[in-house]
Amino acid sequence: MTRLELKNHPVWQDLTEVLANLDANSLVTEHLELCDYKVCGYWDEQDEFYEEITLPRSLSAELVSSSIGLTGRKRWIQLKFVLKADSMASEDLSNGNGTQNLGKLTITYNENLQFVDENWQINIDSPLIIISDN
Repeated sequence: MTRLELKNHPVWQDLTEVLANLDANSLVTEHLELCDYKVCGYWDEQDEFYEEITLPRSLSAELVSSSIGLTGRKRWIQLKFVLKADSMASEDLSNGNGTQNLGKLTITYNENLQFVDENWQINIDSPLIIISDN
């Protein structure tokens, strides 16, 4: 019987190379620009509904995890980002390095790196977030 060890399979080396060369900020910035830095129809963890949330344009993103998925013939990559904003103007908001964590964004792309889905976890209590109840 042949024993296959995925940890030594070239797919992991290829994926590691792809992720190392991904510009996380560019991917998130492109996504945010397409939605004009707004999230519409957001439900928070307490089942509170928000018609529209506007995020600050000073956002930066840090890639914190990635995964690949396979279902039949469909393949995708899921990238999870922490969203941060410059909060230097308000020292009490700072976490010590001049940034405030605004939440998380998970973006799913297909094998051609085309957008498939998104999932937001937003820190609604942040004074940098603008909530509109239209």
